[in-house]
Amino acid sequence: MTDEKNKLLVDLEVRIKQVLFLCDSLKSENATLKTEILSRQKEIEETAKELTQLKTKYDSLKIARTITAASADVDIAKTKLSKMVREVDRCINLLK
Repeated sequence: MTDEKNKLLVDLEVRIKQVLFLCDSLKSENATLKTEILSRQKEIEETAKELTQLKTKYDSLKIARTITAASADVDIAKTKLSKMVREVDRCINLLK
């Protein structure tokens, strides 16, 4: 009977060591994944900032093109400029 108990104890010890090893490897993988997530989040933030800057530049170019367009487009340019001035005024009023 003692041999069986010893065998069971040895088997239990081996399984516990396997579980501990798996636990350590999962902790390591988890740390790696957390680092990768942080890296990806920074990359996404940088891309979002770049996208915002590019949209701003694009809008500026559209306005500049509209302003320098032919005389037929002068009314459109005036309308857009008036709209922009109203929006700026509204923003200033919100800041007050």
